[in-house]
Amino acid sequence: MTKYTAVPRHLPTSPFKARMEAPRKHFAVGDRVTHDTYGLGRVIGVEGDIAVLVDFGSRQERITQPYTTMFGL
Repeated sequence: MTKYTAVPRHLPTSPFKARMEAPRKHFAVGDRVTHDTYGLGRVIGVEGDIAVLVDFGSRQERITQPYTTMFGL
């Protein structure tokens, strides 16, 4: 008797395909960013791959990984 191994085959648009992790975002001092809650800002400090300090004008916030609500401009 022959053993068959199931091979998952899905279309690129299939909701059942394996989920890939989003690429990590990296920010540098001076980068302009936008945040869903705080708006436009500029990176004023970086703590390795852990967090960034952003000046949003009226306030400064420490944003930690993952940066799902923050995008570079």
